Amino acid sequence: FTISSPANAVIGRYNLFLQVTSGNKIISRFLGQFVLLFNPWCPGDDVYMANENERQEYVLNENGIIFVGNAKYIEARGWYYGQFQDHLLNICLTMLDLSLYYRQDPAIDVSRRGDPKYVGRVISSMINGNDNDNGVLLGKWQGSFHSHENPSRWDGSVVILQKWRQDNYKPVQYGQCWVFAGVMCTVLRCLGIPTRLVSNFNSAHDVDRNLSIDKYYDSSGKSLNIGKDSTWDYHVWNESWFIRPDLGTSYNGWQVLDATPQEQSK
Repeated sequence: FTISSPANAVIGRYNLFLQVTSGNKIISRFLGQFVLLFNPWCPGDDVYMANENERQEYVLNENGIIFVGNAKYIEARGWYYGQFQDHLLNICLTMLDLSLYYRQDPAIDVSRRGDPKYVGRVISSMINGNDNDNGVLLGKWQGSFHSHENPSRWDGSVVILQKWRQDNYKPVQYGQCWVFAGVMCTVLRCLGIPTRLVSNFNSAHDVDRNLSIDKYYDSSGKSLNIGKDSTWDYHVWNESWFIRPDLGTSYNGWQVLDATPQEQSK
């Protein structure tokens, strides 16, 4: 016999029992556990990706390149995602159960794990440790790194995720944008969500939400240190592939997710 799960079923660990009823007698036997993931090969799944070459690249490929540097000197860094390595799946599933979303209401959180946009938001929050939620990485952009790992030394996600588990889920020190993005790509691909990295150079950072980068000068043309808007050399984030029934079909496809810690969104 075969067992078929609905295309929108909740992902995670399942216990499988066989129950036999004979007259008034009921016998129940535990057969084992299985893990259900998002399925980009299933046309009914929200993460369905029709192109096999894209599935090979954005779901199954364990190696990638991350572009960093600045607009005049773009550097390609190799990155090992390793989403199929031993224990990685258990680490990713545990990540969901450590989130603030789960701790605040386990039943509602688990019931929403069939929705890739919800899972993407939970994972985005859990990749950084800024919310006191046992997140994977602590960010640092200036000062000395001598007591912990310099972000530029990382070249893959597996070591970071394994260290996070070995240290009893305390944030690993330190990460910057490409590290957050690389680890997030690993976790989402591991759960079956097609994911890629995007690098942006001369990346505008608008603090006061007026959709412009404001610079101030005095009457002689001297720059004034007013306002906190800035332009970064580059920034790296993720895009994941799934449909958006909440917004309409024109929004189906690549969805932006950014695990680098931001200011509170109010």
